[in-house]
Amino acid sequence: MAPRTRRPSGCFLASSPALHLFFLLLLGLQRPASASSHDYHDALRKSILFFEGQRSGKLPPDQRLKWRHDSALKDGASAGVDLTGGYYDAGDNVKFGFPMAFTTTLLSWSIIDFGKNMGSELNNAIKAVKWATDYLLKATSVPDTVFVQVGDAFSDHNCWERPEDMDTLRTVYKVDRAHPGSDVAGETAAALAAASIVFRSCDPAYSSLLLDRAVKVFEFADKYRGAYSNSLRSAVCPFYCDVNGYQDELLWGAAWLHKASRKREYREYILRNEEVLGAGDTINEFGWDNKHAGINVLISKEVLMGKADYLKSFQLNADRFICSLLPGVSHPQIQYSPGGLIFKAGGSNMQHVTSLSFLLLAYSNYLSHANKAVPCGGPSATADHLRNLAKRQVDYILGDNPLRMSYMVGYGPRYPQRIHHRASSLPSVRAHPARIGCKAGSRYFLSPNPNPNVLVGAVVGGPNSSDAFPDSRPFFQESEPTTYINAPLVGLLAYFSAHT
Repeated sequence: MAPRTRRPSGCFLASSPALHLFFLLLLGLQRPASASSHDYHDALRKSILFFEGQRSGKLPPDQRLKWRHDSALKDGASAGVDLTGGYYDAGDNVKFGFPMAFTTTLLSWSIIDFGKNMGSELNNAIKAVKWATDYLLKATSVPDTVFVQVGDAFSDHNCWERPEDMDTLRTVYKVDRAHPGSDVAGETAAALAAASIVFRSCDPAYSSLLLDRAVKVFEFADKYRGAYSNSLRSAVCPFYCDVNGYQDELLWGAAWLHKASRKREYREYILRNEEVLGAGDTINEFGWDNKHAGINVLISKEVLMGKADYLKSFQLNADRFICSLLPGVSHPQIQYSPGGLIFKAGGSNMQHVTSLSFLLLAYSNYLSHANKAVPCGGPSATADHLRNLAKRQVDYILGDNPLRMSYMVGYGPRYPQRIHHRASSLPSVRAHPARIGCKAGSRYFLSPNPNPNVLVGAVVGGPNSSDAFPDSRPFFQESEPTTYINAPLVGLLAYFSAHT
């Protein structure tokens, strides 16, 4: 296991009975924490390596996944702007700005809270953030505009082809004054602000650039309010349609700007808009579309440290959120599969597992430093309880589940072989230099054979509510990996690699 390390200063960029029973399970009576056989540092390394498989644009000389090659080198040309680079969100070839920004925020948060536990992988984690922020700077280079998507999703999803071959429409979509998108702009501001903290000590000039841009993007998001789904409609729906509204992203963006800049104006913005923007809504959601639980946990750190009692309401909201994750404690409650996995119906479930587990772990650390616990109507939920629950979710992903398989590609002896991912499932350019056209790729999509290219570190959508998993490309909800599944998992694995 990796030793605990200090975060380097430089960048390396070259009680109810049910509650009582549940706490006993969290304490490890099913599987003692000390008996874990998982190599968390190896899983950490692979979870970060995955992002190199999602890269778009001109790949660098130190690219480690050699079966990927340059792609989408003319992105943005039709709009007169350079939009090369960034990440493909999942198994397709579209660059969706909303989930990419959220991925960047969570990768940055993982480094901010757990970078000291990453050891030799800190360098690669920072590189993963910079690959995203370099793109987000391009996407926000025009004042009062955010370029939020490159690629026509319907055209792309009608084909099964390598990103290196794609000839589908690379339409550029943007939000601006006339077509607002406070949600995607607010998340982009949060991503830039969070990343500015990552680079503060090792690259002050780049950090300042990120923070300055975050300020401008947030001003645009707040001044020209509206949901990007209403502005762009079928271009983003039903793929990344903002169902939850843009209000939470404005609070989220302000919270990260306050954390990054320490400016009073953002604290006052949060206080002034707390009720108007729905901070008190009891929602146990956290993901690319809904930031409520994340806002409360993020802001609660200062409250628990005794630095912001005027924000006490956010800590109370965070406590309620934590209690909602514990079966038999409060309502609404999170559902668990028979094997113990957090489960939310609809879409890729692992995005909920990793994001909610990240909040559990982050909040447990804040509680530990403050010597506090969470009152849930019975015995208080301690920091150790929360950590054990988060660890149980991570261990499930890595193989402690009814199927005894890892849901991380390349980790353990048994893992998904037929993931819903174009680049992974089609022969590499090196193995098959000739172009594979839009419909010619269908035979690879339907093939029962394992993917020829191993997308190391990819975590798929995961099993259903009964712990069953179809290892098949057409079952995209279960077999497709995404960047926003992995981003919070990076922080979780970093912590457990140093504390197990």
